Amino acid sequence: MPELPEVETVRRGLEPWLAGARIDKVTLNRADLRFPFPEGLKDALEGQTVTHVGRRAKYLLLSLSGGKTLLSHLGMTGSWRFAEHGIDKPPRYYEPGTEPKHDHMVWEIAHPRHGKSHLIYADPRRFGFIDLFERPEDSPFLRGLGPEPLGNDFSAAEMAEKFAGKKTPIKSALLDQRVVAGLGNIYVAEALHRAHILPTILAGKLVTARGKPKQALDELAIAVREVLIEAIEVGGSTLRDFRNAEGGSGYFQHRFAVYDREGQACPTPLCTGIIARIVQSGRSTFYCPVCQKRP
Repeated sequence: MPELPEVETVRRGLEPWLAGARIDKVTLNRADLRFPFPEGLKDALEGQTVTHVGRRAKYLLLSLSGGKTLLSHLGMTGSWRFAEHGIDKPPRYYEPGTEPKHDHMVWEIAHPRHGKSHLIYADPRRFGFIDLFERPEDSPFLRGLGPEPLGNDFSAAEMAEKFAGKKTPIKSALLDQRVVAGLGNIYVAEALHRAHILPTILAGKLVTARGKPKQALDELAIAVREVLIEAIEVGGSTLRDFRNAEGGSGYFQHRFAVYDREGQACPTPLCTGIIARIVQSGRSTFYCPVCQKRP
């Protein structure tokens, strides 16, 4: 499922072609994705101009001239693509038989510089969803989200406030979107490895008795930022489904240190460990049992 770097990659791919474009016509080829499309979606979009292409956590946000905002979650196999920009075929998902029948929503748009084109939302498994709201607090998907890990509000001190006395494993705590928004299984595993923190250690153990972050938590905050920035620079990670707005794949999967590398040697210099896999809250966790021993 796309995490922050993948959604940011899609946002950056869409922005030059979509910001400033007028939505002339919307075609809905079905009534729902994971959830039904918002009532009146077609009428709400047609005639609107996209004023801004943004992102919050794992959500793509398209601001409209009339004051509303469209929220898009890609689910597992969702993608946005332009038909006229050399991307006239569905992305090559790992599922056989992927066809245009998975194009569930099509926008006919007109951009003042790029002219007319068609923006298509495709989603073979239909785990994605769309929301439409006027204020962020009106969307249940945005309420209560934690700080953006690449923003100024994210820090070791901020995490320490939330982790103090917490008896949740640090890996699970970081996946809580109320703690930090946008992190998922891949980048949590990679950040914990860079900070040499055991994924099963209780989050509260990374905080001093006075509520201050221990050095390990300081280094974890740095590692989270670093791994996300690096992933964005190479277009995110493509394991099976993710495609950017140009229909291409991400490349960060070639830089994984621990994720999906069970049984392989740890890449940390001088470390003799072998990457292990455990299950936490029903999800795979990959780590090095030799160099991830902090705090």
